[in-house]
Amino acid sequence: MRADVTVLIVDDQAPFRDVARLVVDMTDGFEVIGEAVDGTSGVAAAAELHPTLVLMDLNMPDIDGFEATRRIREASADTRVLMLSTHDPADFRDQAIEAGAFDFMSKATFDPVVLEDAWIAEVADA
Repeated sequence: MRADVTVLIVDDQAPFRDVARLVVDMTDGFEVIGEAVDGTSGVAAAAELHPTLVLMDLNMPDIDGFEATRRIREASADTRVLMLSTHDPADFRDQAIEAGAFDFMSKATFDPVVLEDAWIAEVADA
């Protein structure tokens, strides 16, 4: 049995936070422990909650997902970040990985199977 993966959702759009929560809730072994509405509050929530995984949006009204990811990873190398966006992953994956995310994927393809597969691949590579 895999250890529980605690998840922080960081996205400025409530409808996607709701979808992300549903996906996490449907994924065995994963649990949402918090949500944040922008990059700054996401960094603060990560420091307070110490999630195993952060689901990070790219475009937000204050600091973007790249900068928030950098700050989270600098504060806690154990916290892994998966960036999600409506943008084509091919356009931003390299920047996301450079910022410290382990992957960048489309919100349109995000579902429990994709989440679990991405996590298994990340843990296997660690």
